[in-house]
Amino acid sequence: MKRHAWKALLVALLAADAVYYALAGTPSKAVDAAAWLVLLVLFEIEARCVRADTPEGYRSALRFARLIAAAGVVAATAGYLFEDNVLDTVNSGVWIAVVILLEVEFRYPSLVARARVAFGSVAVALYGGLAALVAIWAWRGEWFDAYDAALWLIAFATIEMDAVKA
Repeated sequence: MKRHAWKALLVALLAADAVYYALAGTPSKAVDAAAWLVLLVLFEIEARCVRADTPEGYRSALRFARLIAAAGVVAATAGYLFEDNVLDTVNSGVWIAVVILLEVEFRYPSLVARARVAFGSVAVALYGGLAALVAIWAWRGEWFDAYDAALWLIAFATIEMDAVKA
């Protein structure tokens, strides 16, 4: 499967998950799924479309959209805390760390090139933690949560591989 078709399939599956959580999940899960989906799409748009000659208005609109999506992530994480949902709270915290890592990789490639081993080690630790959460959900018999978490892990690992190649 070609890379763009693979990414389109991932986005379609994640969009279906967001719809499911909007219809059958808690408000925190619905906001969480939608906000992360928007962030994923914005990362992809920025990676593929934003260049040095991209108009500032376009860049500002992307930054504003990312800010709104990030606010959704923070709101969902707060919701998980209020719901006393420890697993989803930890999951959100690790994902926030992944996004920070991706931001640094996209914005400061020369820094990443100088410290490739350190950045690679952090990425492995974060993604390993996320994989452990998938296993915990599966062990608890929460199959849809395990599937959803695995799908997100695959989607962001795909972006991470793109960032490392750049």
